[in-house]
Amino acid sequence: MMRTRTLSLHIDTRGAAVIELALIAPVLALTVIGIVDMSNAFSRKLALEQGAQRAIEKVMQTTEDDTVQGTLTTEAVCQVDGLNANGTCKTSPITASDVTVSWRLECTDTTSGALTTQTSTDADAFDALTCPGGSKEARYLQVALQDKYTPLFPIRFASFNTSDGTYHMSATAGMRIQ
Repeated sequence: MMRTRTLSLHIDTRGAAVIELALIAPVLALTVIGIVDMSNAFSRKLALEQGAQRAIEKVMQTTEDDTVQGTLTTEAVCQVDGLNANGTCKTSPITASDVTVSWRLECTDTTSGALTTQTSTDADAFDALTCPGGSKEARYLQVALQDKYTPLFPIRFASFNTSDGTYHMSATAGMRIQ
C-alpha cells in the first residue's frame, strides 16, 4: 500500500508548476526591482549631466544680472531641481553647495611642448594668472555637480559599498573661454 502511494506521488506532476513558480518568483521580483532602481539612478545621473551642460549654455548667453559663478550655480540648480509654479527654483535634490565652478589655465611651452596647468575657483584670482613668455595660453571654464542617490535596496559589495548607503554621482561640463 505504501509502495503504490509513493509511486503514485512520484508519477503525479500536478503542482509542479506552482513549486517552480515559487522558486523563480523571488528572482524575477528582485530583477524587476533592480531594473527600476537602476533606471531611477540613471535618470538622476542624466539630469545632473544635462543640468551642467545647460548651465554652460546659459552662461554663454548672458551673465548680465550676476557673476559668471553665480549664473552657473543658479542655472545648474534650476536645471536639475526644476521650477516651482511661481517660476522660482526648487531647493532639492541639489543646492548651490553641490555646484563647483572652476577655471583652468593651460600653458603649453612652444619650444618643448611641456604643459603646465593652473586651476582656480575664484574668478578674480584666475584673471590674474598668466603664462610665461613663449607659451600658448588656453583658458577653460568648468561646472561640476554632485548628488547622492539612495537605492531601494542598497548593494553592499565591491565598489558600491559606501558608508552612507548612497551612490555618489557627479557630472561635469566645460568650455574653452579663450
